[in-house]
Amino acid sequence: MATTRRIRAAGAAVVATALVAGLAACSAPTGGGGGGGAADSVVIGVASEPDTLSPLLGYGKDGNSKIFDGLLARDADLKLKPALAKALPEVDDKGLTYTYTLRDGVKFSDGEPLTAADVVFTYRTILDKKTNNPSRSELDAIKEVRAEGDDKVVFTLKYPYAPFAARTVLPIVPEHVAGGQDPNTGSFNTEPVGTGPYVLTGWSKGEKLTFKANPHYWGGEPKVKKLTMAIVPDDDVRATRLRSGDLDGAVLPPDLAATFTNDKDKKTYRARSYDFRAVTLPTAHKVTGDRAIRRALDAAVDRRAMVDKILDGAGRPAYGPLPVDDPWYTKDVERPQDLAKARRILDEADWKPGADGIRVKDGRRASFTLLYPSGDKVRQDHALAYASDAKKAGIEVKAESATWEVIEPRMKNDAVLAGFGSVGDPDFGLYTLLHSSLAGDGFNNMGHYDNPTVDRALDTGRRSQDRATRKEAYATVQRALVADPGYTFLTHLDHVYVLADRWDGLTTQLEPHEHGFASGPWWNAETWRPKK
Repeated sequence: MATTRRIRAAGAAVVATALVAGLAACSAPTGGGGGGGAADSVVIGVASEPDTLSPLLGYGKDGNSKIFDGLLARDADLKLKPALAKALPEVDDKGLTYTYTLRDGVKFSDGEPLTAADVVFTYRTILDKKTNNPSRSELDAIKEVRAEGDDKVVFTLKYPYAPFAARTVLPIVPEHVAGGQDPNTGSFNTEPVGTGPYVLTGWSKGEKLTFKANPHYWGGEPKVKKLTMAIVPDDDVRATRLRSGDLDGAVLPPDLAATFTNDKDKKTYRARSYDFRAVTLPTAHKVTGDRAIRRALDAAVDRRAMVDKILDGAGRPAYGPLPVDDPWYTKDVERPQDLAKARRILDEADWKPGADGIRVKDGRRASFTLLYPSGDKVRQDHALAYASDAKKAGIEVKAESATWEVIEPRMKNDAVLAGFGSVGDPDFGLYTLLHSSLAGDGFNNMGHYDNPTVDRALDTGRRSQDRATRKEAYATVQRALVADPGYTFLTHLDHVYVLADRWDGLTTQLEPHEHGFASGPWWNAETWRPKK
């Protein structure tokens, strides 16, 4: 989201398998999937849908896309494992050359064989500036990608990039299908062909996406034969449809998930995540562009109360973009709510209390609008709590709900209750969030944050292979965000799901912001087995 809208409004991103109401368990007498019907059909309710199903435009870039596979994949512990490649890559001593050998006998769902040319086509198309891929900067290290025969792919890097192997979970597309199309407008965006465990069978925009098991999947034909991703933006409606048996499972806020605690036919899953909620503070706005306002807001917010009251404890305070339990997190940035400090910062910057208690400077009130997506109760509650905390310091925040179609063109000037977070390496999330070169590039650097110290540290973290050097670089970033906040970081969320208890093999991973379509208990749906 802000991530998520590219992979659709979250909030984008962030995003990340797919499902809806429509198809239900085959033998369910009412046609609903949640009432104990056949376990070969699953209907899942998610909050949003992707804009595209093409990896060339960013879909599935973090893996688990279900329609596609990457050279590598991640297991339950996020460790890299071979997927379309036979093994992990061979890396030269300088860390500049990565060589992958493809698995034998893999075919696309149309029956055509996977070759090294498809891998080369995929990466070269994404790297082409004419392709509208918002995540192209994540592959900046690639100098060249070439095929050696039909089964070997060699990447040459411009500089050593420590987490490069993790970037090769990116899905591979067939050149014989996508190669003859404009990657930005072609039919492949809605009619994808991949090597993954599932094949798209239908997409009713705003309603559902349906999938069937790929009988030729190289990993073995899935036992769950039919997936339906129901697009249900409103949290309360998802819970109602799950309760009625219209859905087999759903992504839910913690408080709504708690209402299923005594339902013996359903099971709740809680996944740790890198997903955080933050308020973007656009530098172009006369109020949020003032560093004193941003620092005061950072001091005024009660993060712990948000975790306890909004998330029902299913999360952690966010003192920056990295979770407090992340190995790259620097503990010296933790800070409690401090309203006295917030008021002192504003006093020293000549923001004086007005007659109504709202601060004023040079005739301008300390007031701004905060947008959040309609139907997202968790973001709404964060926005209202944030506004309440800000008012105690003398800053007026006017929370306003809107669709992403309304929010997107206003992001440069208006604050947004946004969601971000990527797993795997700090470079994956921080560079696009903060680097000035990406200011205003879609959902990248939404607030147009520009801090030379942060830019230099991000570049160091991206280009160094020495872990100690990288750790200090990311510590510098986190400390700089305290002194010069581009966002008010609020909470890191746990993702909560409720599903009918009819299958074995459901697990959770440490998840990114974008979840629902790829992350979630269904990240490995192709390995589920019906309960005996």
